[in-house]
Amino acid sequence: MNRHTGQKYSCTRCQKYFLSQSALSHHKYIHTGKYKCTECDRCCQSSKHLATHRRSHSGEKPFECSVCSKRFTTAGSLVRHRRIHSGEKPYKCHICDKAFSVSGHLNTHMRVHTGDRPYICHMCDKAFSRSGDLCTHMRVHTGDKPYKCSLCNKRFSRSSNLQSHKRHVHSNRRPYHCPYCGKLFKREGELKCHVRIHTGAKLYSCRHCSERFSYHVQLKTHLLKSHNEGTWFTCHICQKKFSRSGNLKTHVRRHSGVKPYVCSSCPKRFCTADEMSLICWFTQTTNSFAAFCVVNVSNVKIVLSDTSTDVLIT
Repeated sequence: MNRHTGQKYSCTRCQKYFLSQSALSHHKYIHTGKYKCTECDRCCQSSKHLATHRRSHSGEKPFECSVCSKRFTTAGSLVRHRRIHSGEKPYKCHICDKAFSVSGHLNTHMRVHTGDRPYICHMCDKAFSRSGDLCTHMRVHTGDKPYKCSLCNKRFSRSSNLQSHKRHVHSNRRPYHCPYCGKLFKREGELKCHVRIHTGAKLYSCRHCSERFSYHVQLKTHLLKSHNEGTWFTCHICQKKFSRSGNLKTHVRRHSGVKPYVCSSCPKRFCTADEMSLICWFTQTTNSFAAFCVVNVSNVKIVLSDTSTDVLIT
């Protein structure tokens, strides 16, 4: 929607909406560009753009951060990433003073204040504030999962999910460390959440009362329990309720005994990737499996033996 006239600019090929005619014209290259990707049929306006796009399929990342060794498909992405280390956030919201390292993130953030969701799914009318979210959502309808793991053949609808899967499931590398206690993490997001344990920061506030929370899932659970806002996810076997669909899926696996995650070093199987990573960490720390032992880590009880591994969430 145009901020001044209220006009929306719609793509006739995919029904996406844009805030300006120039943004729509730029978008149309995806459909009409001279250079077409053989993997996903996306069109690009130049051979250079096509070469960059192809890296999303090949996984090639030629640009490496000199600080943390993280790699990127484009030089611009590396420049923006470096601001994580420098702390530079030159783009500031004039309403809430929140600052961003990338101008596009500020533009997207502004829709939090305006409520604008210009990207609408033509199949179910669900609206999104970002075009990328709409593209990903469309795969719910098409079932398309173009990103395949070369190690286990699992497929994903987003490139970022594939990369996260490889780091989380197939690698034990933990490049992010806590400045307070030294604990190591595979993902930056995990570190940011962990640091709140030390700082006590409570970023999420309830709009109905004065309660504040460190994590979004805590707020979501509070809204469900205290204000009857939201939707519970209920197990059809035992009627246990969950605030997140992912937790329900994991719970149902425990009823059925499904353990889809297989250790790369032994035949042991696990219900979740987190449990597999935790066991790998423990066995590497102790250098061997005991004939039988019990380990308690936080709210997770691990029972190990030569023939089985059980991880119980207490």
